[in-house]
Amino acid sequence: MESNKIKVSIIIPVYNTEKYIRQTVESIMSQTLKELEIIIINDGSTDESLKIVEELASQDNRIQTYSQANQ
Repeated sequence: MESNKIKVSIIIPVYNTEKYIRQTVESIMSQTLKELEIIIINDGSTDESLKIVEELASQDNRIQTYSQANQ
């Protein structure tokens, strides 16, 4: 997606949120505004959160995932 078409950037910090992250991201993905980017920052999760967001990112090119050690 070209930068000039993006109208909204959504940043989601994630730390051990496997129970909620799929519903959260899918809700954003289904919004009527399609000109958005979803940036997910995994903060060293020790559960399945990263696996879930990577799966969602493979389904939607508006999602970018980044990981870092827990801070």
